[in-house]
Formats: sequence, structure tokens, C-alpha cells
Amino acid sequence: MPPPRTRGTALRHRLAELRGPDVPAKALDARALAALAANPGCRRRAILDGAGVNKAALASALGSPSAFGQSQFAFMRGNAFEARVKADGGADLLRLAHEKLDPHSEPPAHARVPELSAIGPEGRAARTALALREAVEAGGWTLLDHPMLALDVAGSPAFLEPDAVVVHPDGGWTVVEIKSFPMLDGSADPAKVGAAARQAAVYVLALEEVAARMEPAPAVRHQVLLVCPKDFSNLPTASVVDVRKQRAVTRRQLARLTRVQDIADALPEGTCFSPQLPAEQLTVAVESVPATYAPECLSACELAFHCRERSRARGAVTSLGRSVRAELGGLTTVEDVLAAARGAAGDPDDPAVAALRRAAHLRAEALGRQQPKTPGGQHPDAPAQRAEPPEAARCH
Repeated sequence: MPPPRTRGTALRHRLAELRGPDVPAKALDARALAALAANPGCRRRAILDGAGVNKAALASALGSPSAFGQSQFAFMRGNAFEARVKADGGADLLRLAHEKLDPHSEPPAHARVPELSAIGPEGRAARTALALREAVEAGGWTLLDHPMLALDVAGSPAFLEPDAVVVHPDGGWTVVEIKSFPMLDGSADPAKVGAAARQAAVYVLALEEVAARMEPAPAVRHQVLLVCPKDFSNLPTASVVDVRKQRAVTRRQLARLTRVQDIADALPEGTCFSPQLPAEQLTVAVESVPATYAPECLSACELAFHCRERSRARGAVTSLGRSVRAELGGLTTVEDVLAAARGAAGDPDDPAVAALRRAAHLRAEALGRQQPKTPGGQHPDAPAQRAEPPEAARCH
């Protein structure tokens, strides 16, 4: 008699069924986990990412191909800049880490750069953990180039690969993010910096899990080193970014992702998200999971075009943005909003309803004053025009 299936094994089996037969799982990366944290209410993305569904292929099969992703040119430029930063054993990177994070420690003249190659992601993760332990015991500066970290997500490990991790002489660990967007006069695009911070926060959480298995546990710094090109050159510069807020948000979202089992249990029997299915059957499967679309999804999710079309068709206020949705309280559709504004529905004591009715009144009043009130088209409150004298009475 086979042994009883554990909850974790049952969940992995169920997620494999959702992907489809013989469809490999798409590994979760830090960018995907950060996007999950940015849209906490989307059950559709939670189950698709938890099951390892290739959302780009799914969007194409649904007839709404994704425009999300990094261009090949940007990818090549990023790789070239990263190679420049890590040249000569990471001398520039370690110099920036010393200058920005640990200026009072010894200079990283003889930093260690251990070899992290191993077979498979599990082997690389184990080799990374060993290298981190050895670096703490050896003291001094150590640079880990593309280490592999494992983070538990929905009962299964997600393997993450930060650009680099620096071990300081005091044994502390710092995540390094290398980006190809420029830093002009010491500052960069806030939106891009925010995205990098959310991604780095995922790596910090994964490092904390590695540190927790060591005794004593090394300190994982909440300040990450963001390395970018300086101005319009290819020279590296760096800035320190505090990711405590992003880390807290991501941790809460990962805790919520453990409920993927509940989402999967609520799906109809036989639901499958394999892109090989007919478009009609695939649409039914996708629509069986509620989504929470917002305009921000266009830069973070491959299914954004599909979800936007469905959201607009239903008149959902989330398609107008999360800030608008938050202001409207329990009014979830544009039809509900208009009915509340006209006074045909809604509780007058609801602040959102009261604000809508006040806005509708002011709009109607403003439009009414703009309408002509006299046969000649002149508003009665407008100053009267002086009549022109006859031609003969004009002064010569």
C-alpha cells in the first residue's frame, strides 16, 4: 500500500495537473515574486505563478500576446555592463561596496571570489550556502558572483539568482543589484529604482533563510548596493537603497501565497492552463480564477492585455487604477459609481457615495452655467456689450 500523500506533495501534484501533462514548470524568479507583492489581490496570478505556468505562452494562446519583457538590446547592454563591473575579480564592485557600505573597514585588496558551479539548481544552492559559511569563517571580503538561493513559495522551492552577494569583514551579507539604467548626478529613475528595490528584497528574504540555518546567524543587511552606469558613460557608480519596506511587503505576500492550495481547491474539476488547449477551453479555465487588473499590470504581467479587456468589459473600476479603486470603497463597477452619483443607488451616509453626489451636483451646476440663457446666446450674468453708434454719428 503506497504511503499517504503529504500536503506538500499533494499540492505539487495538483499544480502539475494545472500546468498540463508533460508541461515543464516555469521557475519563479525575483522579478515575478516582486510583481506578486505589487498586486496582492490577484488570485489568478497567484495560482498561475504558483503552478509554474508560462504566462507569455498562455497570453498568446488566448489571443492577447504580451508586450511585457526586456528587449534584446537592453538585455545585451545589461550583460555588457555587468561584465564590466565584475571584471578583474570584481575590483570595481568591491571598491564601491567598501566606499558606500563599509568605509571604516579594511580595503578589499585581497577579496575571495569562490567558484559556485555545481550540477542543477539544488546543487548550486547548496554550494552557495557552503561558500557563505566559509566566507564568514575566513573573515575579510568575499564576492559571490551569481549565487543560487532557494526560497520556499507555496510549498515548493523557488531558485533565485542575484547578481552578486558581498560578505563583509564583520560577517554581514549584502545583496548587489547591477542595472544598466543610468544614474545621473547621483540619482536614477524612481520607478526603476523602486522595481530594483522590490526585486532585491526577495533576495534579502532568501539570504535570511540561509543565515537562519547557521549558528550564530550572520546579519543580512537591509541596505542593498545598486550599481548603475554613471551619467552617460559606462563607468560604474553605486547608491545604497534601504529595502526594509519592500522586504516586509514581500514577506506578507509570500505568506499569502501559501493559500495557493485554497485557490486550487476552488477550481472546477479538470481545470488546466496548458497553452496547447483550444482557445475557448483555455479562456474558460483562466476566467474561472478571479483577477484584479490595474494599469500597473501592463509593466509587470504577461496576461495584462487579456485581463484589461475583460476588466473593461465588466466595467470594473480597478481598470481606472488602484488609487481610484481605493477611493470608491464598496463601489466596484462603473455602473455602480454612476448610479450612486445620480442618487439612484448607494447609501447617502457612505463617504464615497456622498462625495460622488456632491461632485455630480457641482458638475451639473458648472455645465448649466455654461449653457446660453438668452435667445442671443449671451449669459445673463455677462456684462452687456456697448451698442455701436450709427456710422453717421461716429467722430471723424
